[in-house]
Amino acid sequence: MGAHKLTGAIAALMDEYKKAVDELIEVIEPISQQQLLKTIEPESSNTDCISIQTILTHVTASMFSYAVYIENSVGLETIRPERLQFDQVAPYISRLREAFKYNQDFFARNPDLIMEEFDQSKKIITRWGQQYDVEQMLEHAIVHILRHRRQIKNALTTFSS
Repeated sequence: MGAHKLTGAIAALMDEYKKAVDELIEVIEPISQQQLLKTIEPESSNTDCISIQTILTHVTASMFSYAVYIENSVGLETIRPERLQFDQVAPYISRLREAFKYNQDFFARNPDLIMEEFDQSKKIITRWGQQYDVEQMLEHAIVHILRHRRQIKNALTTFSS
């Protein structure tokens, strides 16, 4: 890890990113294997949302994915780490922490990254067709965790009712 202390927009966003990850961990820590694997949306056309397990597989993969988009936008040719699926909560918690550290390390190594990009041709084009600059990609990464944390909380509520 470099001696760089993150400042400004990156520091603020990384603080919020960590907070989002910590809050998600708090929600999933007490989850049993049965709850993890239980089908919540059998009718879901989105295979990422069938169970808490598939949601967490999707969330952890996405955290690496967003970082790789940013890395590739600055000329690194990083390969996306493989999607890992687990049948216990503990390895998901480790994977969330690992994915966050991956992001943190990248920004520590690139403290002078241009966060805002107004030139459309320099924006990052995602697989789902959206165009982001680095700041928007990080904001999306944070909100993505918040939305799935809410989804998991709602699922847990329906399990217990």
